[in-house]
Amino acid sequence: MFFNLFSLLTAEGGSTDSTTQTQGNPWTTWIIMGVAIALIIVMMVFSRRSQQKKQEETNAMLDAIAPGNKVKTIGGICGIVVEVCKEDNTFILETGSEESGKSYIKFDKQSVFQTDAVPQKNASQPTEESAPTEEVFTETEPQAPVEAPAEAPVETPVVEAPAEAPVEAAETTEEKSE
Repeated sequence: MFFNLFSLLTAEGGSTDSTTQTQGNPWTTWIIMGVAIALIIVMMVFSRRSQQKKQEETNAMLDAIAPGNKVKTIGGICGIVVEVCKEDNTFILETGSEESGKSYIKFDKQSVFQTDAVPQKNASQPTEESAPTEEVFTETEPQAPVEAPAEAPVETPVVEAPAEAPVEAAETTEEKSE
């Protein structure tokens, strides 16, 4: 079938009869094969990248398992992690209830199917919250000092108020003058 398709594409004159079919341009065949091979290579590269990303997410999830996390194993056993042993990459799972009796089973971390453990984000990757933001400074006009009444010769210090709260600074100077 594929041979017939290639022979139709490379044939000159468009004749489908094999006895009258002439030899096609050899460059056409090489171009078609080159495009097919390039597509296969591109597909393999993207497939590999997605597999690596999924593997990194799985490893991060397994590393995030800590005592107190709920876990479901690939065998369907559900329970709460009691202890994690980093040396041999295992954890101890508590199953059962007080009424039926609790049991403790040791599992390999690779046997985890589902968990509520949330992996921590890497500190090396900047997030929107931790990204530095530029502060915009605006110049404010200096406020004229409020003059005290002539009866009380009290000097009032000039206080530079932040740009966000000019009303509060004016109220405090009025309270001092009363």
